[in-house]
Amino acid sequence: MNNETLATVYHGIIIHSLDIGNLEFIRNGLLAVHPDGHIAFLERDVGQLVKEHLFIIFSYSQVVTLSKHQFLIPGFIDTHAHAPQYVYAGTGLDLPLLNWLSTYTFPRESAFSSPTYALDVYKRVISRFLRNGTTTCAWFATIHLEATKLLVDVIRANGQRAFVGKVNMDTCGPDYYVEKIDDSVKSTRDFIQYVLDSEPDTSKSSNSSNTAKPTRLVTPIITPRFAVSCTAPLLDSLSTLASEHDLPIQSHLSENPSECELVQSLFPHCRDYTSVYDHYKLLTPRTIMAHGIHLSSEEIAILRDRGTGISHCPNSNFALQSGVCDVRRLLNAGVKVGLGTDVAGGYAPSILDAVRQAMTASKACKIQYLARAEERVERDPDYNVLTIPEVFYLATMGGAKLLNLEDVVGNFVPGKEFDALLVDVGVADGPIDVFDHDTTESLFEKFLYLGDERSLRAVWVKGRRVAGSSNSDEF
Repeated sequence: MNNETLATVYHGIIIHSLDIGNLEFIRNGLLAVHPDGHIAFLERDVGQLVKEHLFIIFSYSQVVTLSKHQFLIPGFIDTHAHAPQYVYAGTGLDLPLLNWLSTYTFPRESAFSSPTYALDVYKRVISRFLRNGTTTCAWFATIHLEATKLLVDVIRANGQRAFVGKVNMDTCGPDYYVEKIDDSVKSTRDFIQYVLDSEPDTSKSSNSSNTAKPTRLVTPIITPRFAVSCTAPLLDSLSTLASEHDLPIQSHLSENPSECELVQSLFPHCRDYTSVYDHYKLLTPRTIMAHGIHLSSEEIAILRDRGTGISHCPNSNFALQSGVCDVRRLLNAGVKVGLGTDVAGGYAPSILDAVRQAMTASKACKIQYLARAEERVERDPDYNVLTIPEVFYLATMGGAKLLNLEDVVGNFVPGKEFDALLVDVGVADGPIDVFDHDTTESLFEKFLYLGDERSLRAVWVKGRRVAGSSNSDEF
């Protein structure tokens, strides 16, 4: 700790994950942020003398002292969401996946051929996700190049960290919402160039006095919708694009039993769903696969060996009657896992909801084990449900690892960028009642189960405040 010029110094309770089972509560902490948005230092258990002289020690910085019912946590990371589907979130959840896509999704997504319509929707969805504390999101857009460019523009203007993919689909879609393969590849290439050119990568040359390097705010991500909607030549071309530009990849995997059967019929030369993506070299350490509910042990081993991770989207899995993902099984096998809202298959645009639903899904898995003793013995006789520290890790550091951002965000290790939420469980007219017996740990747990955007007084990305329920810098 020193008195160099800092943008802001925060004093109070700080909570973050050091590892999947190691949730750290710092009750008397000091966290400082550089003007460029990087974390300068994190001090634990600062002495009374420092507390009494904060404004003198850091006389050239803004000093924020948190109240006893406030704490800082890392920003939430949503590893799977569909920006255009926000327009019908909370409706149309009466059908399973494939029927749901043809009845609701494709008609609504086709409307994004209008840039005017797209701009209006995207402004609303990005604002909503930021207000809910999502500082980083992996977004699916639509097949429309111009609308997807607008999504990037809106994200940058609002300050969210994001991965954005122009959706690719050249088969198994309605006539009004499907691409020709050459058009799909060309528009994807144009989109990649647009993102890269409009935000030059400065990570290799920084003029900052801080040793940490600045990072890209928006990253293009290769986005085949799923194997059902892509021909073999398109999958092959997208793999080539990802390799040429060293880009991440996102898609869907093993979400619904009927989907899995359809993939098998479309790609009979591949052993299973996972093998389709593997065959076309789309499984890499930078690949995010949503769902992964109905995976065999062999498929899980492929994901682990390729370094590919799973975005767990429990709300959507329940809402579309797809199944229950056994996250414990994936973690035990060494597969990376993060959380996703999967709007609009999932109806809630909040990772807090994903945390709650992940806990419920884990307990449902436990109930299944108890109901089927023979399966319990076969898999894991000591099956344990996910814990609060583990699920919070998935919402923050787990998501960062899945997106290969673990050296950039996810917790408050000095040198990382300050993506953070200021939580106030005692906010007036908020969703949480505080009692005398409550501890820091119980208030944190109440926030995870009961909190909402009213509880988030401020939201920061790269040290810049981008949202929050407080109308001023006085928290």
